[in-house]
Amino acid sequence: MPATEVAFWVVALLVILALGFDFMNGFHDAANSIATVVSTGVLKPQQAVVFAAFFNFLAIFIFHLSVAATVGKGIVHPSTVDLHVIFGALVGAIVWNVITWYYGIPSSSSHALIGGLVGAALPKAGVAGLVWTGIFKTVAFIFISPLVGFLLGSLTMLLVSWVCRNATLAKTDRWFRRLQLLSAGAYSLGHGGNDAQKTIGIIWLLLIITGYAEAGGSMPPTWTIIACYIAIAMGTMFGGWRIVKTMGQKLTKLKPVGGFCAETGGAITLFTATALGVPVSTTHTITGAIVGVGSTQRASAVRWVHLRGVGEREQLLLERAAACARESAPPEIQSDVFDTSVRSL
Repeated sequence: MPATEVAFWVVALLVILALGFDFMNGFHDAANSIATVVSTGVLKPQQAVVFAAFFNFLAIFIFHLSVAATVGKGIVHPSTVDLHVIFGALVGAIVWNVITWYYGIPSSSSHALIGGLVGAALPKAGVAGLVWTGIFKTVAFIFISPLVGFLLGSLTMLLVSWVCRNATLAKTDRWFRRLQLLSAGAYSLGHGGNDAQKTIGIIWLLLIITGYAEAGGSMPPTWTIIACYIAIAMGTMFGGWRIVKTMGQKLTKLKPVGGFCAETGGAITLFTATALGVPVSTTHTITGAIVGVGSTQRASAVRWVHLRGVGEREQLLLERAAACARESAPPEIQSDVFDTSVRSL
């Protein structure tokens, strides 16, 4: 595939924009990693963000770049992508992240990016430019990851309840305040490993189409990997507090044992998805796990109003991100592929 002749400063600006999205991803999704450990009182918010940021970066040494390969080569065909598509995808995802952060909505940065990439690629190359296997796999895990999180969270809670059935409440609370540090660290590892790789994939795609990386290469340049993990860790460190309250308290009230079970279920789900190379929503995953823990107590323990609000807005996520991406594209690549119903959003 012939590389696109572009000035170095254009590529550099797009890389900076991608790293800005990565920072925003960590900033926006910080609550996913710290909400339970803060809401249970195990760590103070300031301690929790530093704790989560450290494990976000530590994931660089643990996970293979399977998710980055999916985003970089498995959502759209690199041969059909140009700089306008990359720009449109990033702008669409960033705009949606800013909106959802402002209103405290725990939405998915991952799906915003995938939706933005698909939406920006459609007017450029039509449906022929999409890799449907990767898209179907990603869409399937919109439903699979929270369901698996729900099941693992509830099963872990039931198992722990049985194991600790003869222990006093004070003793159980003391144990799980310590164990929750392990589960929170594991979840932050999964968050960093899955989410940082999405931006790595976008930059990798950019470098391929501009000739700075080989299309057949097994991994992107090392500097992109390090830069993306640093960016998401810094974003987590400066994470948004609006979403913490919704994730940790408005869905269901948690104790340390519940926080441990939710984080453990969520971490297992993220580790599995990352190993399979699937970009999943860390927001959906931890939400499902928290609801699963709450449901083992009784149905009324879950604040279904807040959960339903999250679900309704998530249904609009891919569509709105795609719309933002399309509208940011220059007029010369906009085509009849636009859906008028999407434009009206």
